[in-house]
Amino acid sequence: MPSINLWQRIFAPFAAGYFLSYLLRNANAVISPELRSDLGLTAADLGLLTSAYLLAFGAFQLPLGILLDRYGPRRVEAALLLFCAAGCALFALGESLPQLTLGRALIGLGVSACLMASFKAFSLWFPIERQASLNAAIMAAGGLGALAASSPLSALMPVLGWRGIFFALAAIALVVAGLIYTTPEKASGVAKESLRQQLAGLAAILKSRAFWRFAPQTTFIVGGFMALQGLWAVPWLMTVNGATREVAAFHLLLMAGAMLTGFLAIAFFVQRLARAGLPPARLLAIGMGGGLLVMLGIVLDLAPTWLLWPALGLVFSVGNLAYALLTGAFPLTLAGRVNTALNLGAFIGAFGIQWLFGVAVDGFQALGSDPATAYRASLAGLLVLQTAGWGWFIIESRRSTRLQETSA
Repeated sequence: MPSINLWQRIFAPFAAGYFLSYLLRNANAVISPELRSDLGLTAADLGLLTSAYLLAFGAFQLPLGILLDRYGPRRVEAALLLFCAAGCALFALGESLPQLTLGRALIGLGVSACLMASFKAFSLWFPIERQASLNAAIMAAGGLGALAASSPLSALMPVLGWRGIFFALAAIALVVAGLIYTTPEKASGVAKESLRQQLAGLAAILKSRAFWRFAPQTTFIVGGFMALQGLWAVPWLMTVNGATREVAAFHLLLMAGAMLTGFLAIAFFVQRLARAGLPPARLLAIGMGGGLLVMLGIVLDLAPTWLLWPALGLVFSVGNLAYALLTGAFPLTLAGRVNTALNLGAFIGAFGIQWLFGVAVDGFQALGSDPATAYRASLAGLLVLQTAGWGWFIIESRRSTRLQETSA
């Protein structure tokens, strides 16, 4: 099958799924003022409601890895997107916090395979040397979804309202499910292992030192970025920096554009950088360290917001290199479980941070802090956790390098 035909038949449908996933992940950031006013939500309520997506998404990652390796990416993602469509419809119809939370959780479950199924499909259809660039390309499709969930989504609010938008997204989810179901399937993409053997393989991943080299950094830095982009960036800009909702949404647009630029740059240049002496592992360490400096700049207001928030999106794009690096440490038959295990860490972090950030903001205000100070203190606490995760990655990377040099 020609490469261009593979691109059209494999990459494009899965890219559409991840576009939708990212759009839905970040949609609540733009519609948060209407959700709070319509339902009378506190910051903690809004954090819990929005993070229900992340909780359901993350909770399903380990079973998802088994399903992807057992049944293949085509059938698994297409079936799950039906739950996404149902969740969008329920969210559009919801009149109470429990109803909206359930709808949001169904959406999270429904799109939980969009990235990992893509990675699994690429591992089946494309050679190993193209994995990092293809993974970055699919992340670029997610970046386009993040772009759509900023100023374009804000512009639709006066026309459709948040309920109309979610009805439209339900219809789109059904279309994307059909597109993915029609993609070709490789017989080798279906595991011949028993369920007990699959569970044993998953346990071996979770016990491995290689997995725990990447997991803390992914949990706190990647998960923290997801929590900010998916909800708290807009309230931060409106509360701390005095921006209007439109201006804050434009910052999301800039951040998503920078993230997209980073994904595309990695897709096109990661192999060239490796040949030039900058391997993916070192690029990951530099990028995540740069993200910590940008976070510090946001906390202390060290530069204009239109510079800091896009810079955060740019450095976050490097984080997806961890998936290809970790997958390379295990047999191909474990690819689905490896990727979903690491993704579980990202979404545990995103859920916990997105919810507890709102709890912290309410808590600091209850202690007498003004809203802006409460936001800054909460973000500073997140930065401490992220620094610890990055430090662990650096220490473990050096230990791994020493072992490789000793064995050589």
